[in-house]
Amino acid sequence: MADTSSRDVPWLPAAVTGVVAFALEYLVVYLWQANRVRENLQGLNAIIELLGGQSIPAWKVVGWLFYNAHFVDITRPAFGGGRTTTNFIASGDAPQLLYVLPPLFLLIAGVVLVRYVGLSAPRDGALCGTVVSLGYAIPAWIGVFAVRVTTDDAWLGPAVALGFVLAGVVYPVVFGAIGGALAALTSD
Repeated sequence: MADTSSRDVPWLPAAVTGVVAFALEYLVVYLWQANRVRENLQGLNAIIELLGGQSIPAWKVVGWLFYNAHFVDITRPAFGGGRTTTNFIASGDAPQLLYVLPPLFLLIAGVVLVRYVGLSAPRDGALCGTVVSLGYAIPAWIGVFAVRVTTDDAWLGPAVALGFVLAGVVYPVVFGAIGGALAALTSD
């Protein structure tokens, strides 16, 4: 496509690119970690089912790792009231390499979008790359609630505010912009 100005925002391609980046990133985390998660959940799920509860699906715990990779803590009820948080990656219960995935997929999304649009000015590429957040934010916001495990009076899952801000806004805007700027900088 011809070079375009920063005022011509590619809304639909940006949304599609963001959604695809989110879906592929989750898929990679799932394929990489699901078997390990299932193994770790066997004992806990057996106890939960014995007590008449519903077992925790592996795809939800993989979602927790997905959010942990965005530095979004998992929050749970604490004994004696209140809530406590944990990050399975930071605590060493999951590979540190998971932290690389969100920036990597969002950089690639920014590059793909800017290459598709055909921008060559780094500033325009960076601005265009931020729009990847449109497609990434919606599934990130929905996912905060989709991967939550609830009981009658409590829930366990990603911290809502951090999930919305870090996973839904900060990561896609920052790394989409960097990817967009790099794509424009390296364009022919």
